[in-house]
Amino acid sequence: MEIRGLTKRFLTPKGEPFTAITDVTLTVEPGEFCAIVGPTGCGKSTTLAQVSGLEKPSAGAVAVGGKRVDGITDGVSYMFQADSLFPWKSVLHNVLIGPVLKGMAKKDAEMLARDWLRRVGLAGFEDRYPHQLSGGMRKRVAMAAALINDPRILLMDEPFGALDVQTKAIMQMELLQLWEQLRPSVLFITHDLDEAVALADKVVIMTSSPGTVKDVFPIDIPRPRRDIQELRRDPHFLELQGKIWNSLRDEVTSAYARTVAA
Repeated sequence: MEIRGLTKRFLTPKGEPFTAITDVTLTVEPGEFCAIVGPTGCGKSTTLAQVSGLEKPSAGAVAVGGKRVDGITDGVSYMFQADSLFPWKSVLHNVLIGPVLKGMAKKDAEMLARDWLRRVGLAGFEDRYPHQLSGGMRKRVAMAAALINDPRILLMDEPFGALDVQTKAIMQMELLQLWEQLRPSVLFITHDLDEAVALADKVVIMTSSPGTVKDVFPIDIPRPRRDIQELRRDPHFLELQGKIWNSLRDEVTSAYARTVAA
């Protein structure tokens, strides 16, 4: 995945021009897990929208597999921050909809969806509806729906941000285990610096608005990472976290000062 000079401008509700991101340049290698952190409003989600093809950039370009993105990107799955499940569909039918839309026979798609629900620990919940599930269970359904299509690229926009600490830790471990099986390239947005270091191969820091890439930190923690809670107490983990925070802190402070002044 190649992101080159990506810039996005739009008009505010008052009709004033606003630059969300400017000259974002980043490469994500095949099978690489890249986490993006930055202050609120720095354009992290905007960047994902350009990569997915849901929005067109004002300048710059995104290429996936050497092919320029111009519309919805083939081979990309997107896991949003908010629940993106169809409330009127059962768990099973939420998960199988991707393969069916890609042309798979419904019977085969149902078998595949049942297998993925088993992988995320939801066997036996196939006939439930989203409102009948806990927040963590809904995230598992969303993860199964994203991964069932065997994506080349997985975009994740703060997928675990609303979960309690215990459920979040479980979801992080489940994500790592499933990612190690499929190895898509991942762009993972988070406000949780510990989460970024624990999951990623590299952590990208974005500046306060307008967002651009400030620093890129390689995470040289060996894989597989089986116990994230234990990992967070490792001296090298704490060293990496401290270095990244030193870069991120100024951007967070600047963004906060801007909102207070406004």
